[in-house]
Amino acid sequence: MHTLISEHGFLRVAAAVPQLKVADVSFNTQEIIAQILKAQEQGVQILTFPELSITGYTCGDLFTQDILLSQAKRGLETILASIQGDIIFILGMPLPLDNQLFNVGVVAQQGKVLGVIPKTYLPWYGEFYEERQFASADDALSTQVSLGKETVPFGTNIIFHDVHNVQCAFGVELCEDAWVPIPPSAEHSLAGSLLTFNLSASNEVVGKAAYREQLVRALSAQHISGYVYASAGVGESSTDLMFGGASFIAENGTLLQQWERLTPESQLTVADVDTQKLLHDRRTTTSYMHGAKKLKTPYRKIPVQLADTPTDILRTYEKTPFVPSTLSKRAQVCEEILNIQASWLAKRLQHTWIQTTVIGISGGLDSTLAFLVIMKAYEKLGISPKQCIAITMPWFGTTGRTYQNALQLVQQYGASFQEISVKDASLQHFKDIGHNPDVHDITYENTQARERTQILMDIANKKGGLVIGTGDLSELALGRCTYNGDHMSMYAVNTSVPKTLVRYLVDYVAQQTKNADLQQTLKDILDTPVSPELLPPDLQGNLQQKTEDTVGPYELHDFFLYHFMRYGASPRKIFDIAMLTFQDDYSNEEIKKRLKVFLKRFFAQQFKRSCLPDGPKVGSVSLSPRGDWRMPSDAQANVRLEEVEKISW
Repeated sequence: MHTLISEHGFLRVAAAVPQLKVADVSFNTQEIIAQILKAQEQGVQILTFPELSITGYTCGDLFTQDILLSQAKRGLETILASIQGDIIFILGMPLPLDNQLFNVGVVAQQGKVLGVIPKTYLPWYGEFYEERQFASADDALSTQVSLGKETVPFGTNIIFHDVHNVQCAFGVELCEDAWVPIPPSAEHSLAGSLLTFNLSASNEVVGKAAYREQLVRALSAQHISGYVYASAGVGESSTDLMFGGASFIAENGTLLQQWERLTPESQLTVADVDTQKLLHDRRTTTSYMHGAKKLKTPYRKIPVQLADTPTDILRTYEKTPFVPSTLSKRAQVCEEILNIQASWLAKRLQHTWIQTTVIGISGGLDSTLAFLVIMKAYEKLGISPKQCIAITMPWFGTTGRTYQNALQLVQQYGASFQEISVKDASLQHFKDIGHNPDVHDITYENTQARERTQILMDIANKKGGLVIGTGDLSELALGRCTYNGDHMSMYAVNTSVPKTLVRYLVDYVAQQTKNADLQQTLKDILDTPVSPELLPPDLQGNLQQKTEDTVGPYELHDFFLYHFMRYGASPRKIFDIAMLTFQDDYSNEEIKKRLKVFLKRFFAQQFKRSCLPDGPKVGSVSLSPRGDWRMPSDAQANVRLEEVEKISW
């Protein structure tokens, strides 16, 4: 697995909460050293500790004693002398400077201090009284500080960047800094920081844990960044407060890792942050950098050299990234998507002063979902289901199972049903163009799709209705639609719903309905193999054509599509994370083969997407030429295919 930072953008970070004794610097120093060594063994590149971790946060007026301050300085020197290697670690300590005392985060590597960041916002309310001992960064006079034999940068306008990748940068803020309306991390991010490390001491009270987690996730989302948060643990004083050692690692709103609070042992929370994803989202969110020129002070960028990311990867990926993993979240998303689809269709019907819809109903998943959306839209508008004309158009490949399911579905909702065979029209068309109907090639397959579309369009004209398209996002990505056939409609309700999600939407309706017959019909549709039914069945009446036998599993293609579209991942990166995710399901050879198919078809079939009918966007990925994806129809896939060809393992 090739996952070096220079290749895929993974950065291994950690939050450590060591055991602690208040004001016992010697004990705390040894615990900090132990956690740094443990982090090194796990390949951590950047590690942060809690606020005032060398002394303890709850020392109170002991912070005014020279003996504690001197011990803290010697503790730092001991740690610096004890740690070899490239790991970067961030410690919390009290630091006297300019006749004041500052609560600081010290960034160090290879026995040297790289920079010192003072806390800006000192809480002076409720149980907190930091202004009694500490000064704010806003009151600092110096921009440098001497620690040992080194004079290093001091201040809040500092970010640290990798000398091999200047875009891989991080900043530091301390506890309360994150709780204010405009935290320092906001400016860090605008100045180029991709990650923020927060040294914190946040006590436990009822309800605070959930809010704290929400805050960390929200900050990472607002700044499109990684956020690593380490809070003081149970070793702090219990005189009036209790500290639980909350640790979080978040990435753009998603919680990657957290540690169970209120545990007495030392803890190390580790995760791999994907900086390439963060950079992609910042670049594509073009409003992100608005206001960057208004930064209060110029930033100092301190060069560092990060250790290489280990060859293993700690992250896991969902096999079906378009589908929520939990049942409760899945139900919520399905309900929301169906409402979006139905509401937008209702809007189109109202705008066009039309109540009649025409749909080709096949007994397959896509047409079933589109039909269910029509029924939901009619329910919103108070329109009778009879106004929907559902047409089944049998062909040589139509099976009895799908025909019966289509018929029952329409009858159970009370919609209008019509059967129009396309067999005779197709045979006449074969005769007109001189095609042998025994040759089951693309012409044979696409003839029925265009015949069906012509029927739908003409019936819509005759009845004054709209043709509702049934094709889904996955088919559009792969070009698995007949140009000017099922490719075309008057409104396409499934246009941004991927194949792997279509199944769950239909299943959600099946679970919600109280009609046992309808539920049985929907369950049988769900159990039917995905097929366009363009080729005749075998002598036993079984399908001879299954879509996934031709193009490959849709769960792979939807996985490729999600990471290609949502995060702009390279083919090599997509392969590597797919290999990790599907290692128990598909061989590496199969994944590589299907990735080539995806890239070839995605680029070759853009011309079909360039003239799509209107349809609602329901998720983060859409291929609408008027919205999320605008690509020339003749864009080349060569570079990407060459990268796939070079893949080995």
